[in-house]
Amino acid sequence: MSQNIKWFSEIGIEDVAEVGGKNASLGEMYQNLISEGVRVPNGFAVTATAYKAILDYNNAWEKLHEQLDPMNVNDVKDLQKRGAACRDIVYHCKLPDDVQNEILENYAKLKKEYGESLSVAVRSSATAEDSPEASFAGQNETYLHIQNEEELLDAYMRCLASNFTDRSLHYKYDNGFDYYKVYLSAVIMKMVRSDIGASGVMFSLDTETGFRDVVFINAAYGLGENVVLGTIDPDSFYVHKPTFNKGHRAVLKRRLGSKELKMVFTKEANVSNMAVEYTKNIDTTPQERNGFCLSDDEVMVLADYAIKVENHYSQKAGFHKPMDMEWAKDGSDGHFYMVQARPETVESQQSGSILKLYHLKEHGDVLTTGRAVGTKIGAGKVHIINDVKEMDTFKAGEVLVADITTPDWEPIMKIASAIVTNKGGRTCHAAIVSRELGLPAVVGSVNATEVLKNGQEVTVSCAEGETGYVYEGKLAFEIQKTDLSALPKTKTEIMMNLGDPDIAFSLASLPVDGIGLARMEFIINNDIKAHPMALKHPEKTDDATRKALEELTDGYDDFESFFVKRLSEGVATIAATVYPKPCVVRMSDFKSNEYASLLGGKFFEPTEDNPMIGFRGAARYANPAYEEGFALECAAMKRVRDEMGFDNVILMIPFCRRVEEGQRVIDTMAKYGLKQGENGLKIYVMCEIPNNVISIDEFSQIFDGFSIGSNDLTQLTLGVDRDSEIVAFDYDERDPGVLKMIEMAVHGAQRNKRHSGICGQAPSDYPEVAEYLVKLGIDSISLNPDSVLSTLPKIVELEKKLGE
Repeated sequence: MSQNIKWFSEIGIEDVAEVGGKNASLGEMYQNLISEGVRVPNGFAVTATAYKAILDYNNAWEKLHEQLDPMNVNDVKDLQKRGAACRDIVYHCKLPDDVQNEILENYAKLKKEYGESLSVAVRSSATAEDSPEASFAGQNETYLHIQNEEELLDAYMRCLASNFTDRSLHYKYDNGFDYYKVYLSAVIMKMVRSDIGASGVMFSLDTETGFRDVVFINAAYGLGENVVLGTIDPDSFYVHKPTFNKGHRAVLKRRLGSKELKMVFTKEANVSNMAVEYTKNIDTTPQERNGFCLSDDEVMVLADYAIKVENHYSQKAGFHKPMDMEWAKDGSDGHFYMVQARPETVESQQSGSILKLYHLKEHGDVLTTGRAVGTKIGAGKVHIINDVKEMDTFKAGEVLVADITTPDWEPIMKIASAIVTNKGGRTCHAAIVSRELGLPAVVGSVNATEVLKNGQEVTVSCAEGETGYVYEGKLAFEIQKTDLSALPKTKTEIMMNLGDPDIAFSLASLPVDGIGLARMEFIINNDIKAHPMALKHPEKTDDATRKALEELTDGYDDFESFFVKRLSEGVATIAATVYPKPCVVRMSDFKSNEYASLLGGKFFEPTEDNPMIGFRGAARYANPAYEEGFALECAAMKRVRDEMGFDNVILMIPFCRRVEEGQRVIDTMAKYGLKQGENGLKIYVMCEIPNNVISIDEFSQIFDGFSIGSNDLTQLTLGVDRDSEIVAFDYDERDPGVLKMIEMAVHGAQRNKRHSGICGQAPSDYPEVAEYLVKLGIDSISLNPDSVLSTLPKIVELEKKLGE
């Protein structure tokens, strides 16, 4: 049996020392997951034994010692000079006859399996690669579309030489690896023709927050290099694992990337980067840019692969092992292939019991925005680097600003306080390295190198959801640390108010019993931006509005499916963070003036003198002026519960003035597929109008529960317009009359065996109100996220006292 060549069918994850991480993982998947329907291209490893034999045969070790022993890795110029010398030494080694013959014999066997027209990928696989704490991703080179023996042998020698790239040497030094003990194996595998298909990376958790219930997929047309390096903004998709495992097949949420370029093969060498020497970037078409590069069914194929890979590696390890994977879609056969899998090395290594939340204490002018990487905040002076040759001018603590970063930049990335790039998505090189280094990064800002100036003090915030902000000046911020393992359980359910899907995953680790209020209007305002009736009846708007609607709905089948998909995915993302705990979703509660400010809204909304108590809430839903819009809301919620599998969603009706109106709404919901009791559907009502309290016995006959809206209940009990500054001094949720109304509501719900909760601002702002509610025996208190951790211990203490 050859010591120089090992086929994928002969190797597994335990063979890293001999074939490196990439080969070992490909062999592991090839042997164990093909039978489960995961496609892996066949190939073989040229082993570490062969690498050592080549260097021994050429007496190369001594020459390498001459270069590396005196090297100062922190001197960029010295590193570059000695790295180049080492690569030259290895590349010009002569291949021993036995190694060369075995490579070519096995290449012939691979051609026999796939046909004479086979092209192969030659990829580096370092023997210390992909340990759980460190990732060698991008440290060594890969050569694609290799088509003959001469190219194959040349690519193999280039791979071996790449063991001494500047970035690889620096990485070995930083992580305590011996330069001479990290051997290089090479992967020789069937080339997946993603140049005429698509490719990308995926993770079996959310890379920014560590939320483990999702698969996160990035995708673009052509070869994967653009996604990895960050030269383009890819499409991204999330799939929820628990509902997928129950048989539901739906994208949890998606984001359309601009995908400006795609990398394809060319016959001319690309001398600027020999790792992609026979490739070139071409512009994508407007049609490609404006649509998603994967269908929903294709996303499901990849999610299935990701879950099977994670399950296999977790079972083998004996503990949960999130994975970082690369995939490729072959344009010639239409199939998807796994081309790499390694342990995720950042979020999976975090302590699960310590929650760190970063908060800005002040805000400045926003200079630029992009995709947030991580959830931290950093500050410092801007230093724009345009070329790798300028790296030696970069100082520790500065904010690195660049068009993109490549693995060669890693020596300065590790000393930066934050990183900002013009290009890239959340799995590009800058994002991966920033995450590993624990640095905040804003990628894909488009204009950072133009609007930011060298020496300018800025604050980079990734603590505000999926959008990252670069603010002018050094702003004050705080870090809130909480040991979740020390928080005891309360008898009163502590829930959370949450309207923004972008920050949902970052709050998933908060110790709550569910979502007490998910505001639908937040999603409509931020993610949809158009009036539902304008999407339903664009012909009733004007030309400018119709054009804006067309642009807004790019990538979707039609206007209505845009609304239904965007709203359902926003709500489902919030529900996913607490699944299977309850998530109470309030149907839209815009006032007419707020609805009018949406795109196309002015064509459908009345002008009211006092919209606060006008055409809002339940009054709209069965009214001919809005019923078709409500039908779209219902279609989205039906999709969330029935198609996407989030049966933990409870629907809630706002501002329901009379019992008859409540019944009309329930009947209208049933008409559009949301039948109370079907598939466990519960319908709550906001208890925010005095009549809801006075007639609570009657409202209990038709609704399954009540959530007290202390904001509106206070204004209507005291007769104070909460939007008016003149009478703001009279607005106080702690007024004895308001507290009496709350008491009557809680006791009324208890009397009728209905759920009682509160989702208004009062318990978040006033601890004494929270205490009052606990004494009443309310079932749940829903707090703003920033109040959860401060209020929890107080409620524990109070329940203890009440129990004595």
